[in-house]
Amino acid sequence: MQVFKSIAISLAVARAYAATATTTGDSSMITGCHAHGDEVYCIDSAGDEVLVSVTATPTAGIPASYTGCHSHGSQTYCLDSSGEDVLVGEEEPHDHAHESEEETTDTESSTNCHFHAGVEHCVGGGESEGSPSCGVQTRDYDIPLRIGTLFVILVTSAIGVFAPILLVKLPFASVNSVVMTVIKQFGTGIIISTAFIHLYTHATLMFTNDCLGELDYEGTTSAIVMVGIFLAFLLEYFGHRVMAARARKGSAPCTDGPGCQEESESRKDGSQSPQHPTIAHLGHSHGEDPTKPATKFSVLVMEAGILFHSILIGLTLVVAGDSFYKTLLVVIVFHQFFEGLALGARIATLPGAIFPSKALMAAAFSLITPIGMAIGLGVLHSWNGNEKSNLIVLGTLDALSAGILVWVGVVDMLAREWIIEGGEMLNAKLGKALTGGVSLVSGLVLMSVLGKWA
Repeated sequence: MQVFKSIAISLAVARAYAATATTTGDSSMITGCHAHGDEVYCIDSAGDEVLVSVTATPTAGIPASYTGCHSHGSQTYCLDSSGEDVLVGEEEPHDHAHESEEETTDTESSTNCHFHAGVEHCVGGGESEGSPSCGVQTRDYDIPLRIGTLFVILVTSAIGVFAPILLVKLPFASVNSVVMTVIKQFGTGIIISTAFIHLYTHATLMFTNDCLGELDYEGTTSAIVMVGIFLAFLLEYFGHRVMAARARKGSAPCTDGPGCQEESESRKDGSQSPQHPTIAHLGHSHGEDPTKPATKFSVLVMEAGILFHSILIGLTLVVAGDSFYKTLLVVIVFHQFFEGLALGARIATLPGAIFPSKALMAAAFSLITPIGMAIGLGVLHSWNGNEKSNLIVLGTLDALSAGILVWVGVVDMLAREWIIEGGEMLNAKLGKALTGGVSLVSGLVLMSVLGKWA
């Protein structure tokens, strides 16, 4: 009788255990096995996902479950279909967040950031870690390095702008002709690329900066560029009208004097009257000589656009963080040298001696970028390139300069020398035309490449 009572108690305990296992899940097995890539995961009795130390393969199926789970020390093992132990571990969070973080890190590492007038712009993968705030940025600045490079920029700019002016004075006519053709056409490419790749792009960056907010008029940059083009046109238009009026006044018909009767008789005979300095002699689109006085307006307009741009370059260089300073310095050195060549080649074609007017024009270009650097040094720790007023001013100056240089580069330099009657390259020999064309494209390409960094 005692035996039957023991059996009954054992059966009751077994039923109770079975009921508990059914309700809470069997802790000696893992189920719902599935793959994440080549890793296998299962669900334990608590409903957590656990990693199983087997590799999922396309040819071998994944068991639906593992049984006989048991512990050896601090590690848990379960039995597979062949009775072999497989290690079961706690699952590290696998919601692909880690993969997303790695992708984000890879994307950020490919981001290319550069500074323009103290504003950090990032392209290629979204904003850099800790996107720049709209307040004053705290950065490390190597002041002695910036002071030293100010003189580097001064010397480089002076060499670039004075070299063509001095070369044209060398007593080698044929060599000078080829050299000046190369420099002038290379300079044309430099000016056009500066207008579109550097100034237009930088103005757009300023007006689309998040710290400025969304503009009500999306065409703001283009509108200001058009204003710059129109201002350059007006300056040249009224300049030519003034020169034409002076020419007409200087060539007024003779009404009194001993030579008037002779002139009147010559007109009656059908012969031409004596030549006077009319507008045809003043315009640089007439004849083959591009060094007539009226071209000074074009060169002055060109220099005005370059000076606006160059003072911003100096500011850009100084307020950039040390992490980008040396790279930007190299780019600005080449930029200033090439732009100096472009301006110097045009100044060299003007009539008259080097001193004083040509030298003053060249000196203004040489000094303007160092002046911008000096201004940057003075406001280095208080300058906030992300302030709304600064973004508007810088963007406007860049866009205006872009418009001025578009007019000068496309109309005064490219069209006037290659297309308009009397241009130097219109009827040039094939060799000269090819040399000029290659130089033109070289200027466009080189300055455009520099636009990647500055």
